Amino acid sequence: MSRIRRAMVLAAGRGQRLRPLTDTRPKPMVEVGGRAMIDRQLDLLEAYGIEEAVLNTSWLGEMLQRHLSTRTRPHLNFSPEETLLETGGGIARALPLLGEAPFFAVNSDVILLDGPTRPALERLADAWNPETMDALLLLQPKSRAIGFEGTGDFFLESDGLTPRRRGDAAEAPYIFTGTQILHPRLFDGAPEGAFSMNLFYDRHRDGQGVLHRVAALVHDGDWLHVGDPAGLAQAEAYFINASATVT
Repeated sequence: MSRIRRAMVLAAGRGQRLRPLTDTRPKPMVEVGGRAMIDRQLDLLEAYGIEEAVLNTSWLGEMLQRHLSTRTRPHLNFSPEETLLETGGGIARALPLLGEAPFFAVNSDVILLDGPTRPALERLADAWNPETMDALLLLQPKSRAIGFEGTGDFFLESDGLTPRRRGDAAEAPYIFTGTQILHPRLFDGAPEGAFSMNLFYDRHRDGQGVLHRVAALVHDGDWLHVGDPAGLAQAEAYFINASATVT
C-alpha cells in the first residue's frame, strides 16, 4: 500500500492528575527529559515521513499552538474543542482534515521510543492490511511499561495479531500504547459529540471479547506512561539513567 501521509495527534486532555503542572500549560507541553512530550511525538511522525498532522486542542490550546508555531514538519492543522470530545469524538470531528486514506493516531501524553529493529511507526505501517483491518493497535507488554500501574487491556489470540479484551480477568499482559492506524470507514455512523474509540473497537467484538477487524502489533521498544506525578518521576529517571549509560 502507499505510505501513510497524515496523522491525528490527540492533544486536548486536561491532565487533571498532573496538576499543578497542568494549571499553567497543556499536558502535552509537560517536559520529560528536557523535551515536551508533544515534540517527542511529532519527532516520531516527522522521522516516519508524515506530511500533515491534525492536533485537537482544548485547555490552553492557544499556548500549544504558539509552542508549535515554528515547526515546519509535519505541517500542522488544529481542531479546537470548546467541550472535550474524548478520543473518538475528537478524531471524528477532525476527519475532514485527515482525508479518505488510513492515518496514524497517536496520544500526545505518552512517550514511545523505537525498539532495536526498526522504527515503531514503520513496523506498524508494514503490518497494516486495509483489506482485513479497520484499526491496528500498537500494544506494550505490561511487564515493560514504565509508569503504568493498571491491570492491562488485552490478551492476544494464538495468531499473535488478534486482540481480546481483558474482560473479567484480574489482569491482561498487554496495554494499548495510544498509537494506532485507523481507516476513516471505521467512523461510519459515528454519533455526535463526545465518545470513546472503544465504541468502534467493540463494534465487531464477539462473545469471548475477541475484536474483529481490529488487529494488534506488539511494540519492541520502551513506552513511558506519563499520567500522574509518579509516572512523570519514573519517566524522568528513565532519561537520567539513559543519559548516564551513554556517557
